[in-house]
Amino acid sequence: GEARSPVCVGAGQLVPLSFERVEGRCTRSRLWNELIERHHYLGYTPAAGAQLRYFVHGRDGDLLALLGFGAAARALADRDRLIGWDNQQKKARLCQVVNNGRFLILPWVRSPNLASMILGGCVRHVRADYARCHGVRPLLLESFVERGRFRGSCYKAANWIHAGITRGRGRNDRLCQARLPAKDIWIFPLDKDFPHNLCAPLEDGPITGG
Repeated sequence: GEARSPVCVGAGQLVPLSFERVEGRCTRSRLWNELIERHHYLGYTPAAGAQLRYFVHGRDGDLLALLGFGAAARALADRDRLIGWDNQQKKARLCQVVNNGRFLILPWVRSPNLASMILGGCVRHVRADYARCHGVRPLLLESFVERGRFRGSCYKAANWIHAGITRGRGRNDRLCQARLPAKDIWIFPLDKDFPHNLCAPLEDGPITGG
């Protein structure tokens, strides 16, 4: 069930945060799906491709937030320009970009700075878990923040980088007909040489990690 007792303290009183990885189709997995469906404005849809899901707990074990990661967007003009890869390089290396598709702080949690603390704290877990679970060494995280609905200030405070704006198309919109809200693109490099490594021929660098 849900713990609904209000959490109204500064983020400093909730640390250290713990990140519980959600696996398989267990009861915890169903709870994650249900909470996202009920409380996230986009609802629940299964993440594309390789994925990671987390519950985030505070120091006393209270459930505070949920995170979901999946396959990167296939076409993202501003991101692709920043990386500088061509279509062949992108086809080979896109699996090393991981998309933060869901981030939910539960509605009964009111804690200044908690969002940025989670976005900063999740990085080392995602880097290690993605390599261990999927055999791929991730080089870059990306996330989309709907313009007009959110400012994205928590990403900026967590040292994510604003990388441009989406064109308002979905991942399956091959006919360019869908019109989705424009979103800010935020990225977090997991490797300081990520543009070079994402453009490298496969024989020049391993995709696998461990």
